[in-house]
Amino acid sequence: MTKKLLLTGFEPFLDFSINPTMKITEELNGATIGDYTVTSHVLSVDFHKAGKQLLQLIDETKPDTIISLGLAGGRFKINPERIAVNVNDGPKDNQGHKPDNEVIWEVGADGMFSTLPISRMVQNLKAQGLPAEISNTAGTYLCNHVMYQALYYTKKNNLDLPAGFIHIPASHELAIEHGKIPSWSHDDLKRAITICIETLSEA
Repeated sequence: MTKKLLLTGFEPFLDFSINPTMKITEELNGATIGDYTVTSHVLSVDFHKAGKQLLQLIDETKPDTIISLGLAGGRFKINPERIAVNVNDGPKDNQGHKPDNEVIWEVGADGMFSTLPISRMVQNLKAQGLPAEISNTAGTYLCNHVMYQALYYTKKNNLDLPAGFIHIPASHELAIEHGKIPSWSHDDLKRAITICIETLSEA
């Protein structure tokens, strides 16, 4: 019997009218990769909704592992994130809310580390010719918010449930429209995430 992977992406946001994580999650929904069957969902770019949506999905799907994806327009490598911090800050979300040094959970730790095999993911990506590096900052926008929510929830509920976040570069489609950011082909972005999922089966 295969394990369950909850995979999330985000809708377009800010000046990015295309979000490649949305297409990747939609295409991988229902796929069997390694030991895992993927259930995918697209989250709102909304500080008041995204975390709640993710926690509801965890309760509904009861996954064995959680991977959330986010676009980091301007980066040129696949970046599994090492840590999420307990703060919301940054530009407006899609509903116009602009957080200013908000705490995500008052009783939460200042930072929480990914429980995914991020070092092995990077090694496997590089071995298959895809640039990758662990990132030590997921920022303070929705990507960090969702990563922190998942890690806080699993720890609070004593769930043996690996969870974490992976940032990806822009797709060529987005870069052409945007004009000033590096990009990867959609096929390579999707292949990179598939490799990361396959890595879970090595643990």
